[in-house]
This record gives sequence, C-alpha cells and structure tokens, in this order.
Amino acid sequence: MEPTEQATTEQRKSTFGDTAVWMRGLFMLLLLLAFGVGQGLLWLLAIVQFLWLIFAGEPNAFLARFGQSLSLWLAETGRYVSCASDVKPFPWAPWPSAQ
Repeated sequence: MEPTEQATTEQRKSTFGDTAVWMRGLFMLLLLLAFGVGQGLLWLLAIVQFLWLIFAGEPNAFLARFGQSLSLWLAETGRYVSCASDVKPFPWAPWPSAQ
C-alpha cells in the first residue's frame, strides 16, 4: 500500500467511529423526513393559493409570506443534508422569516 492510500484508509477509520458524524447522519435522516412533509405542505399551499387567486382575483398575502419562509427552510434543509452547510435549520435554529 502506498503512503497516500494508507493515510486515506486511516482517515476513513477515524471518521467511522466518530460520534459527531453519526449524530449528523441522524439529524440528516430526521430532516429528510421533515423535508418530505414540507414538500407536501408546499403542494397544498400552492393549490390553495391558486384557488384563492381564481376566486379572489389576487394572491393571499399570508399564504405568500408563509410560502416564502417555507421555501427558505427547504433551501436551508437542502444545504444541511447535502453537507453544503453545517448550520442546522429549524427546529435547531429560528424559523426563517419572509422578507
């Protein structure tokens, strides 16, 4: 085995037993489940907003603000579960506010 291969193998062994890595995996699993719920909620919100638009002639401001904050949460969650960010989204951080 070459020195670089051995170093890589030793590095893998050291992270395999790392509790922090396993905890992140647990958080990722929980957030992926919540992400699925969030997607369903976004579907529902889009349908209700469309019906509101048809009957009222204008979008519902509350639904638009909630949709924006939900979209921000989905984006934060996507960044965390893809390891693009180490910042855990809601419920470990405040719910993102619609701007």
